Amino acid sequence: MKAICATDLSAASEATIESETCLECLGRIGVEEIHLVTVIPSNVHAGMPGMDFEERRERALARYRRVIEGAGFDVDAHVVRGTPHRRINGVAEAVGANLTIVGSRGKSPLENRVIGSTARNLARTTVVPLLVNRIEREADDPDVLREHLFRRILYATDFSENAERAFEAFSYLRHATREATLVHVETPKDPPLSNGDDPEARLAELAARLEDWGIETRTEIRSGDPADEILAAEADHEPTTILVGSRGHSRLRRLMLGSVSEDVVTRASGNVMLVPPDRAA
Repeated sequence: MKAICATDLSAASEATIESETCLECLGRIGVEEIHLVTVIPSNVHAGMPGMDFEERRERALARYRRVIEGAGFDVDAHVVRGTPHRRINGVAEAVGANLTIVGSRGKSPLENRVIGSTARNLARTTVVPLLVNRIEREADDPDVLREHLFRRILYATDFSENAERAFEAFSYLRHATREATLVHVETPKDPPLSNGDDPEARLAELAARLEDWGIETRTEIRSGDPADEILAAEADHEPTTILVGSRGHSRLRRLMLGSVSEDVVTRASGNVMLVPPDRAA
């Protein structure tokens, strides 16, 4: 597997790269090759007064490379210019990446939104599964909030096609997952399930598949607003990562209403792994 690790060379973005435990987790799920991507905004120029971008960038990337190679990965670095989320997605497509990782500062008491613009835009547009890795906010030398990225997974499903696509990620996450909580949130607008199935039966079927892999699994059905209930389940069970699929709403619908997956990525306290729809669909 190939992973994109997006970095803006800040102390926060270093946290995942320099966390031995996070790197170990990536290795356990099959990542062998990591592509470091740093994007220089189009309006920033190396010759601007007080801006020694070239030297800072080279020092940082050399340090990151040593750390990642020391953990046993092949490493490549990409320095590109433009809009961060577009260029990150472009590199992911160009190298055939299986996963994109972006660090995000944790929640501020004064903010309703917890992730930066690049992470938020990636959540809306990512072309491969996206891991938003939550980083300590109020720290000069920040660390990741959940080191064991995939040890405890909270999987949220509405039994849609894309939710099933997200569940397929367990085919590789299982190598690093010990516990899983499977959550379905009922709402009055739920479409009927096919073949007369009920949510409990569907969750039990999914749980049996995970238990065959030796993952300790629980199931839970909640009622209410899907995003609110998924986040309430996060507070109850304290997973290391929430796993959720995106339905890929149109830009207009997203701007008007938002999507459940985007709300979860934006408001979650811990890590979130977002699986986008199959682009061929």
